[in-house]
Amino acid sequence: MKPHWFAIGAALAATSVALGAFGAHALESVLTSERMGTFETAVRYQMWHALGLMALAVSPRSARVAMIALLVGTVLFSGSLYMLVWTNVPLWGAVAPVGGVALITGWLMAAWQHLRN
Repeated sequence: MKPHWFAIGAALAATSVALGAFGAHALESVLTSERMGTFETAVRYQMWHALGLMALAVSPRSARVAMIALLVGTVLFSGSLYMLVWTNVPLWGAVAPVGGVALITGWLMAAWQHLRN
């Protein structure tokens, strides 16, 4: 087990729950339905990839590169969507695909590292 990676995943999961609750209770009346959808996408992707990090952290196989890619991808993807909602600056939407590529890379690396070992 890689405890620090599990802790990072758990922290991402906890903040996802907190942000989701904040969005449901404080933002729903403030945001447009489009921006609320963007916010919900960020929360959902953050949670799924937090769980993925935790799963890889308890895996007996080495998946360090995959975990780094998933963490970077989560920060870039969800973070850019949070910034888009917060600032309403469309340029932040252009960062999300970079995060998406990192997430895809992380999952492909996880598959490759697990098959290789």
